[in-house]
Amino acid sequence: MAKQDLKFNSKTIHGGQKPDAAYGAVMPPIYQTSTYAQSTPGGHKGFEYSRSANPTRTALENALASIENGAYGLAFGSGLAAIDAVIKLLNPGDEVISTNDLYGGSYRLFKQVFEKFGITFHFMGMQDVEQIAKKVNDNTKLIWVETPTNPMMNIIDIKAISHLAKKHGLLLAVDNTFATPYLQRPLDLGADIVMHSATKYLGGHSDVVVGALVVKDKDLADKLYFIQNASGAVCGPMDSFLTLRGIKTLHVRMQRHCENGKAIAAYLTDHPKIGKVYWPGLEDHPNHDIAKAQMDDFGGMISFVPHGSSYDDAIKIVEKLQVFTLAESLGGVESLAGHPASMTHASIPKEEREKSGVVDALIRLSVGIEDVDDLIADLQQAIG
Repeated sequence: MAKQDLKFNSKTIHGGQKPDAAYGAVMPPIYQTSTYAQSTPGGHKGFEYSRSANPTRTALENALASIENGAYGLAFGSGLAAIDAVIKLLNPGDEVISTNDLYGGSYRLFKQVFEKFGITFHFMGMQDVEQIAKKVNDNTKLIWVETPTNPMMNIIDIKAISHLAKKHGLLLAVDNTFATPYLQRPLDLGADIVMHSATKYLGGHSDVVVGALVVKDKDLADKLYFIQNASGAVCGPMDSFLTLRGIKTLHVRMQRHCENGKAIAAYLTDHPKIGKVYWPGLEDHPNHDIAKAQMDDFGGMISFVPHGSSYDDAIKIVEKLQVFTLAESLGGVESLAGHPASMTHASIPKEEREKSGVVDALIRLSVGIEDVDDLIADLQQAIG
């Protein structure tokens, strides 16, 4: 059976991979080198300088392309470096339509870095495709989607937006960090670019910072490869190795993240002190039917708001947690808790945050793979 025909759980281990040519190493070695010997100027074995390409990073990029059903993968020094490369496809005067509920770092990059270069960003809810269509004009070049969104877990219909993008000749990029290709494969649904903060679920062990892009189109890939090399925001060989190692257990980790997430969402929904729970698997979650159609399960990311809580009440809860760690980031084997208003989304003005539901009392959980009874007991003692 050809490796491209493998099912997903096998692709995470074998997809895009082959034993190392030098000694047959099963796991790609860490090529900790900056440069490569040449027999004559331009005469090399496929690698000349590690900013341009490194065998360990190439192995990771091949794996990324395989698990997302793409043709070309690119690995960067962080998720934001990957997003930066996408926006560099644009020119002054171009416009971008983005979801209004997105990672604070993405918002900061768009508003505080790229707007001053003449690129305009429109932030809006993306549940209604007809409303998105009204924002499209001759200057629109890119639609930027997160689904599930961070931190409100909104679900956006990728296939419907891809139809809109193709009708108007626009690029569609999807941040697939929360879902991972275990749950959702945006390229199969019509997206042009998939982005990951591979720091999160793909790496899976909170020990690396890496970003990723995957595409199917060669011309688009060539443009992104040029930007990757010219701008130089690449990940090193050790980070590539760690991320590739993480990908090999993605399927088993995600299964447990989903199982634990379902149990904790049910616990919070039934808790008398909890007012709102945001998890795509709940039947009353907005666009739950879309989530069922485009996702294979619902993930381990959950946000909630206690009844009548204030900023201070939310802080007290997250400070009491003992098994959940109060920390930035998500997607590791360990469970994390965060307070978006003061942590991941602090760079978004309060008025803008609250328009999308990111109120001061909102708490976000990244449910890990520990014993779920321990996680529920920890929430019980913290919430009271």
